[in-house]
Amino acid sequence: MGRGLGFKAKTGDDIDESRVQKVFCIENSALSRQFQEMISNIPMEHMQISADIISYAKNECGMELNQSIYVALTDHINFAIERYRNGIALSNAILWEIRQFYRREYLVGEYALRLFAERLDIHFPEDEAGFIALHFVNAEYNTDIHDTYMITDVIQKGIEIVKAEYQKALDEKSMHYERFVAHLKFFARRIFFSKEMLSDEEQEFSDLIELKYPREYACARKIADYIEAQYDCTVTKEEIMYLAIHIRRITTDSDE
Repeated sequence: MGRGLGFKAKTGDDIDESRVQKVFCIENSALSRQFQEMISNIPMEHMQISADIISYAKNECGMELNQSIYVALTDHINFAIERYRNGIALSNAILWEIRQFYRREYLVGEYALRLFAERLDIHFPEDEAGFIALHFVNAEYNTDIHDTYMITDVIQKGIEIVKAEYQKALDEKSMHYERFVAHLKFFARRIFFSKEMLSDEEQEFSDLIELKYPREYACARKIADYIEAQYDCTVTKEEIMYLAIHIRRITTDSDE
């Protein structure tokens, strides 16, 4: 990528390889066609910003991303800039949740806002950092925006139930809190996508946890009840057991 293949050039023209700065290879043929159709209508500067944001996510944040991010993010950025210049602002209803539950992805969103300000003198509100973060969540886990909203709901509701049951604030900077959030993410993905919940093979261990930590187990059962009612699924006793173990850890952080 120098000034771009579309800059004063026609299909079939020879390319001066000495001026090529970056080469993008999208292996998926459908995505490749989408990208080719898109680049003829999008300013190269917008594409360069998109490429730099993706490079930052990969190189600085260690993200492994689905190739769909090149099409999705570039398209999003182009329309976001167009909305900004037309004075149209969008609020992000789950900005707080994105900051809390997708911290690494939100850092990428903040980096994107700095690039817009430095290169285009465009100053987006924090809501846009959240929207960009969601694209990286989707590209990391091969989900769409609806899936991500459902996963976020499970995380948020799980934490709300724990706070309500224990009537105490949780240490959101603690290792146990981060592990609980991570566990809820994978738990939700198993529910919505794999359909392969943890089995009840460890019945004896599950019963032991229920006896030893009845309060934590009851709290985990409430989370399971919400999910079963909201998403028409079944949560196994082993899944409840692991939720209870994480609840025990996060609710005793401040006491130990």
